[in-house]
Amino acid sequence: MRQLYDTTKKLVGNRRKPERPVKSKEGKVITNIEEQQNRWVEHFKEPLNRPTPLNPPNIEATPTDLPIDVGPPTIEKISMAIRQIKSGKAAG
Repeated sequence: MRQLYDTTKKLVGNRRKPERPVKSKEGKVITNIEEQQNRWVEHFKEPLNRPTPLNPPNIEATPTDLPIDVGPPTIEKISMAIRQIKSGKAAG
């Protein structure tokens, strides 16, 4: 089976996807690979490096005192969880 795979790989050769042209901001097609890479760098710097907003939204902090029991589980809770697991099945 391995020989079949190796032979097929040799016959097909390197099948990379062809580079697709990238457009500049003005709409012109860039065919030079180095210029395309520079355009991608420029493209991703724009949304990631925006200035901070002049009027940031006033977002209130959520309360941290939530009614959640964070202590160790009781024997009753452990046995209830074990009963809910289907027999022969792993949890999760």
